[in-house]
Amino acid sequence: MPEQPPYLRIADELRRRVAEHEWTPGDRLPSRAQIGQECGVGENVVRRAQELLISQGVLEGRAGSGTYVAAPRQRVRVVRSSAREQPNGSPLRADMKAVGKQGDWESRTEAKVPAPAEIASRLGIAEGDLCVRTVYEFLADGKPVQLSTSWEPYDLTGGTLVVLPEGGPHAGVGVVNRMAEIGITVSHAVEQPEPRRANAEEASLLGIQKASLVTHIRRTYYSDQGRPVETADIIVPASLCEIVYEIPIDNR
Repeated sequence: MPEQPPYLRIADELRRRVAEHEWTPGDRLPSRAQIGQECGVGENVVRRAQELLISQGVLEGRAGSGTYVAAPRQRVRVVRSSAREQPNGSPLRADMKAVGKQGDWESRTEAKVPAPAEIASRLGIAEGDLCVRTVYEFLADGKPVQLSTSWEPYDLTGGTLVVLPEGGPHAGVGVVNRMAEIGITVSHAVEQPEPRRANAEEASLLGIQKASLVTHIRRTYYSDQGRPVETADIIVPASLCEIVYEIPIDNR
């Protein structure tokens, strides 16, 4: 395993001190020179670590004053429900609006990625078959609150206008609505939630302490023919979000 870059190591150390209440909200951090001397790194390394933690909402910079511990983020509610699939609008944005925040996301898509064994099993394809993989970082007021990695079989969407989940005329409308554009009816989704500890990469992206509790949701969408059309690994940090399942009742 490659060695962790020095600025990430320092970010983890600063995050640990905040989590263990060595520094509390409103406290001013020691100077970069002091932290650098204590941790055996240069000021530029400390600066990069602080900039990362500022972007994640752990710290805040005040012009002409220094760097301070930020106030804790408000825990947001994430509602899981098939009834929330809409032709227009985003459930995430609705969830964030309910708590007075602006919801958004950033994404990165790669086409023709060979499916690892577990993903292939979930999609009912052979290991190594090509997929479209999209990595998401979901944001509340510009700060990350949830991660997701989505996989779709390339033989399903390749050559169509919906091959890129976040590109083209149907970008960002969700799996159900995109599949409908190519004549596939998504009938249901299966979600398997499991608590675990965040790994180093997840903790760094979410701005949480390494090994903090997260919920790992393995979600798979199925067509009305029973074929898996998309599967995703969704990471929800317990310290930032609460998960609520909304179960529609069929009264027919």
